[in-house]
Amino acid sequence: MQTVGFIGLGNMGGPVASHIQRAGFALIVFDLRAQATGPFRERGATIVDSAAELAARSDIVITALPMPHDVEQVAKQIVDGIKPGAIYIDISTSPPSLIRKLEPIFAAKGAHVLDAPVASGQPGAARGIHEVMVGGEAEIFQRAKPVLDAFGDQVIHAGPLGSGSICKLVHQMINSTISQAIAEGLTLGVKAGVDTKALWECVRRGMVGRMHVLHAQVPQNVFRNDYATDTFPLKLLRKDVGMATALGRTLDVPLPLANIAEQTLVAAINRGWGDQSAYTVSFRLQEEAAQVELRAQGVDPAQAAQYISTHPSSE
Repeated sequence: MQTVGFIGLGNMGGPVASHIQRAGFALIVFDLRAQATGPFRERGATIVDSAAELAARSDIVITALPMPHDVEQVAKQIVDGIKPGAIYIDISTSPPSLIRKLEPIFAAKGAHVLDAPVASGQPGAARGIHEVMVGGEAEIFQRAKPVLDAFGDQVIHAGPLGSGSICKLVHQMINSTISQAIAEGLTLGVKAGVDTKALWECVRRGMVGRMHVLHAQVPQNVFRNDYATDTFPLKLLRKDVGMATALGRTLDVPLPLANIAEQTLVAAINRGWGDQSAYTVSFRLQEEAAQVELRAQGVDPAQAAQYISTHPSSE
């Protein structure tokens, strides 16, 4: 079994390293804080005094560090000791340019690199269990996958080096934007007189809470470039959102994202798309602005929609 070296035993890295150790891998750890390494020593891990020493004794080296400059600094220490054929994996969140910058340095020593940032795992998963988004060569990914599986309930090879980092940044951007939209909607509803819990229940049990647009409509409409609908057209959504933003103005509730979204709907209406799919036809405007098309083959919308086919208790 491979020997894994782990650097960075903080709030994120510590639980991840614990899962790797529990999976039976020989573990070597390095952290500047003795209190972080102590529990691992007690469970049989080897403690070393430097990143270079750890790399010299490991088949796979993993870093989990707070900031990109920390990753770069430690990676340059790792490369001093890394063995030919070894794999360096960074699971921190960094720009894709960083891992691509580091790759030639490791390649010169005959080593390989993967970027594998993480996000929270499935609901109810133990702390330290994550979705793992991986960028790098497919062969190197397969070699590292048994280690990644130790702490990943969803381990996804996203593509070439840097792809994992890009997916993580997109994930965080979308999640933050959704959070702001939820904040706008809930404050509007409560200020308009609805009970907070009742409003929350109504939102979470509908299309929003089940992320129906992402799981069902994006594969059905956007991936296929087919926005025909016989259910809910854009012109009706524009009417609904317009009434919501008008209510916000009446109640002095700031709705920055909602107003931007409304203007996007107006622009799509002005393109003559009012009878097309309400929640997805405006993707065409974003595609034009970004100069990229969102097409994907081999995605079954019905199967994708199964991700949201849960029915929580009404209690």
